[in-house]
Amino acid sequence: MNATIKDNFCPKCGKPSQAPGLCTECRIGSTPWFTCDHRVKNIQCPSCGATKQVNTWTDSTLDRSEIGPDLARSGVHFHPEVKKPTIDVRIEDISVNRSRAILTLHGTMYKKPVEATCTTEIIWHKEQCDRCNRISGSYYEGVIQVRAEGRIPSTFETQMAASIAQQVEDSLQSGGERLSFISDMTATRDGIDIIVGSQHIGAKISQGIIAQLGGRYTTHPKLVGEKNGRQLFRITYSVRLPRFQKFDVVVIKNRYYEIDRIESHHVKTFDLADGSSKSLREDDIERILGNARNSESAFVAFAENATIGIMDPVTCQTQEYRKPGWLEAKAGDHVAVLRDADHLVIVR
Repeated sequence: MNATIKDNFCPKCGKPSQAPGLCTECRIGSTPWFTCDHRVKNIQCPSCGATKQVNTWTDSTLDRSEIGPDLARSGVHFHPEVKKPTIDVRIEDISVNRSRAILTLHGTMYKKPVEATCTTEIIWHKEQCDRCNRISGSYYEGVIQVRAEGRIPSTFETQMAASIAQQVEDSLQSGGERLSFISDMTATRDGIDIIVGSQHIGAKISQGIIAQLGGRYTTHPKLVGEKNGRQLFRITYSVRLPRFQKFDVVVIKNRYYEIDRIESHHVKTFDLADGSSKSLREDDIERILGNARNSESAFVAFAENATIGIMDPVTCQTQEYRKPGWLEAKAGDHVAVLRDADHLVIVR
């Protein structure tokens, strides 16, 4: 159809236009519908792989091939009128520290499809992160000293304390607390020392150890300097495990009890003779026989009514004992025992 005097014409190309002003093609041609940065930078810690955006470090396990495409796309900026934009990325490595990204852009602008290509350079920059910088500089804010009242902590307790510390660190790190780290754990003659990077993780680890193993802890701050007008303290967390621990077998008046729970000045026990539950005063305990975790396995030679025959795992001689009321065992089974001189004590 021929144009009439009432039709709109594009003032740039002279073609008929659906509205006053430039036609769609000329509007697209005169408007930069995207811009592409000449270069983008990735800052990554060479020690732990964390990445830095602005001034914030974030833990990351991604490698260059996974980071590159999204990083290249971040350098493209579309005009607000571009709808449903997509970016295809192809990356070529130029050197160890540089890559070239070729981007193919698609979208719709003023209801017309648009397409273009652009190139951006990726700079791979290495910088030590805040956490690794503190660790390498031996920075710390607290020391957790795990000890026990009147005894040396058992191997189980020191291993448990170390495991709890690791679990707390993992939890805080996954929650974004990058500076809540453990810089060292050292077994000592009296227990274990755990050196930490923040006071928050120090308190959390101390609380976790007490919750699992019992006891109490106290804090002892020491002023070590000032920074930006703020006093800096290092805190010693003195964790004291109780005199007794769970599964200790104790002796009172020639009777054996296995500890289930430690309370203030009392212990909840399991009577190894009749299976009853008893609360005992710590001061009444005469001695500790051992801990059921360290028991030996002994063969049951026979079991008849209230009598049980147990083969000593060292001498291989069978001895008769009164069968505990709580024990269910038959000939051929094995039971856990602790040794009290030449006498074997059956434990749970």
